[in-house]
Amino acid sequence: MTEVVDRSASAQHPTGSKDAATTAAEPVVDVAALGEQLLGKWAHIRHEARKVAGNPVVQKIEGLHHTEHRARVFEQLKFLVDNNTVHRAFPTRLGGSDDHGGNIAGFEEIVTADPSLQIKAGVQWGLFGSAVMHLGTEEHQDKWLPGIMSLEIPGCFAMTETGHGSDVASIATTATYDDASQEFVINTPFRAAWKDYIGNAANDGLAAVVFAQLITKNVNHGVHAFYVELRDPATKEFLPGIGGEDDGIKGGLNGIDNGRLHFTNVRIPRTNLLNRYGDVAVDGTYSSTIESPGRRFFTMLGTLVQGRVSLDGAAVAASKVALKTAIQYATERRQFNASSSTDEEVLLDYQRHQRRLFTRLATTYAASFAHEQLLQKFDDVFSGAHDTDADRQDLETLAAALKPLSTWHALDTLQECREACGGAGFLIENRFASLRADLDVYVTFEGDNTVLLQLVAKRLLADYAKEFRSADFGVLARYVVDQAAGVAFHRTGLRQVAQFVADTGSVQKAALALRDEEGQRTLLADRVQSMVAEVGAALKGANKLPQHQAAALFNQHQHELIEAAQAHAELLQWEAFTEALGQVSDEGTKRVLTWLRDLFGLSLIEKHLSWYLMNGRLSMQRGRTVGTYINRLLVKIRPHAVDLVDAFGYGPEHLRAAIATGAEATRQDAARAHFREQRASGKAPADEKSLLALKASRTR
Repeated sequence: MTEVVDRSASAQHPTGSKDAATTAAEPVVDVAALGEQLLGKWAHIRHEARKVAGNPVVQKIEGLHHTEHRARVFEQLKFLVDNNTVHRAFPTRLGGSDDHGGNIAGFEEIVTADPSLQIKAGVQWGLFGSAVMHLGTEEHQDKWLPGIMSLEIPGCFAMTETGHGSDVASIATTATYDDASQEFVINTPFRAAWKDYIGNAANDGLAAVVFAQLITKNVNHGVHAFYVELRDPATKEFLPGIGGEDDGIKGGLNGIDNGRLHFTNVRIPRTNLLNRYGDVAVDGTYSSTIESPGRRFFTMLGTLVQGRVSLDGAAVAASKVALKTAIQYATERRQFNASSSTDEEVLLDYQRHQRRLFTRLATTYAASFAHEQLLQKFDDVFSGAHDTDADRQDLETLAAALKPLSTWHALDTLQECREACGGAGFLIENRFASLRADLDVYVTFEGDNTVLLQLVAKRLLADYAKEFRSADFGVLARYVVDQAAGVAFHRTGLRQVAQFVADTGSVQKAALALRDEEGQRTLLADRVQSMVAEVGAALKGANKLPQHQAAALFNQHQHELIEAAQAHAELLQWEAFTEALGQVSDEGTKRVLTWLRDLFGLSLIEKHLSWYLMNGRLSMQRGRTVGTYINRLLVKIRPHAVDLVDAFGYGPEHLRAAIATGAEATRQDAARAHFREQRASGKAPADEKSLLALKASRTR
């Protein structure tokens, strides 16, 4: 650990602002151990994936024409196949390893090479291949998965339509069964029903899993998935009845050939229905093991939740890359000689710079620990270890809660890091602008973030109603329920709301110790619970109203619902960070991470300070101290900033940013040496301001 101590004492404080005694008393971060903890359960797979991502063969070349970029990414898919990078989730009998969590862990790391490659691989194996695997039978798997796994069958995941994105249940494409020919007839009946934004559709896709309304015997049984061949493998021309367009150049991810697909009386065999959850017999009779159409629909879509899980992890990885670059640069770049007549300050010694970067660093740690819990939950469900209906619902809600926060955070972090690096940050060679452009769409695909939070809010309301269906809503503003010793709310995969809300007095009391773990927990949990209770009271009886009135009432409170869901997701992240602290054995590391967790918690309280003040949870006097506590934490975290980003484990081959190479430190050292020599020589030109000051003093 000598190297770490030396770096903390010198490189991070080149101005010498900390005396030797203070430096000696500083806790030391065990970077290696913290790095392994951040890698999580599937650390070995992440290491393997990072080796692949560090290979120039799979890395993005900036400035390529989009047609060249597309061709390069398709060739890179073959490299992933050859290096056994993308088959972990598939059945062992077909060459996979049935490792669902490990598959996602490895997949997320590819974002550091090229987000276009990650997403195109996700389309091929995470969506197209997974749909065949999870929605089809073993017969379907044996027939198509080998070609999908080998890339012999490049494919599309044709769900989204021009007229329907997040509202999958309302898509207009139809698959009507013809019992005379024992075929389904696929149609997109109008322009808004065209499949749109579909990866692999413009050029590469030979087949697709097409989502359509299944109609048989003149009954619509809702959305089902069908395997449809799109192009002739020899000519790459569309098959009869199928057409399409290229979506063209996008705001990012231009290594992917997104396009549109439409179908006119396209006939496919009855057996091309992926019939794990719903089947049609030869005579057209429909059957399903899930009687409820609504539950059947959500069960089918729930099998595809891995897209949201992987986007959550990829967004966290991109945030880590950005922060490592920006914080490293901020320890080297000097600007303004505020505290010295000769030496300029390093950027990271300015409080505002620390505020910009350290608060986002704290959020990234929280998001990283929360993602690990989400990934474990995902693996538990898909491995069958914990695969009840409740487990699947918890997984879907957890993914819907965390993916919005991490993807929004990634865009915010990339932008703030870009600005914190000045003009250098705007250069493509330092990757902030490029990564931000590529990750922009993460906030709207695999579920628009706002729509996902509404899904979370509905679950919170359902849990709330279940807990208090017989309660008097007139007194719920101050309810107190039994709680297990010291636990703020009962634990499930979701961490249900409506288990604990303290009254106003006790919350104010807890707030006397804002820096205390329980004080933060109480404030964050109480905000969620109170918001849900308030909306729940406002919506009481909505289910008994006529549909249009119920919808209007819900719409009046949509903003508050989504705010409550976001507060819930923030609480999940804080809880995950706190639980991770309990797994740290090294005292120095634990102390520094506790400061970082406190910074995250207090930043959330500061962000929502108006709510705490307006609702009487904090006094005005106590509210004023939040910023002061945060500023104290910034000073404590400052000596450990580089260690904290080094623990992310990304090397130069992953960062690929000129300003993260130490080049700035070399330039600054050369500049300081130049001026030192100039001063020592006695030949330095006189400073005009100094001469004027001297002249003024002589005339007094």
